[in-house]
Amino acid sequence: MDVFGDRNSGNCLKVRYTADHLGLPYRWHELDLMAGESRTDAFLAMSPFGQVPVVRFDDGRTLAQSGAIIRYLARGSALLPEDAFAQAEIDQWMFWEQNFHEPNVAGARFQVFYRKEPVEARDPLKVERGEAALDLMNEALNTRDFFVGDGLTIADIALLGYTRLAPQGGFELDGRRALTRWIARCEDVLGLPALH
Repeated sequence: MDVFGDRNSGNCLKVRYTADHLGLPYRWHELDLMAGESRTDAFLAMSPFGQVPVVRFDDGRTLAQSGAIIRYLARGSALLPEDAFAQAEIDQWMFWEQNFHEPNVAGARFQVFYRKEPVEARDPLKVERGEAALDLMNEALNTRDFFVGDGLTIADIALLGYTRLAPQGGFELDGRRALTRWIARCEDVLGLPALH
């Protein structure tokens, strides 16, 4: 399969983490988002959303949206347990991530990391909501090692993408001990180098 994305995007990292963990072969196509490469006619023909990541499978079908992609890739693996309620719990966290975590944590990071704006220039509402999202995750992890069940699932991968990169957007993780332990656990299972 061909994966079109940006190595610095947490949404794209979710696909890489999932495919690498499952040993799925892929060809990576790096796009420069700031140069508009996700807005070309060729890219929009694959994904009218104009967002990365996008996967083009060898049969020509394409799939966009990181959550949909990793859910598809993980079918039949321990990353997506067969139990229907466990899958619903995974979806619960993944939907929350896209609605409450990603817009704020990634949004603030976009200002600092991509636009090279000072941390002080971040949108205060995004900062407030991003801090609240990280606090909620930390609280949830006080009583569990992973978000659903006893092992790593795509719920963890979905949340790891931008949480791991949150300091690049000016968010402090050190005071959130349950969260930083979870990041280290995920890095260990996925074979990722520690960022912090």
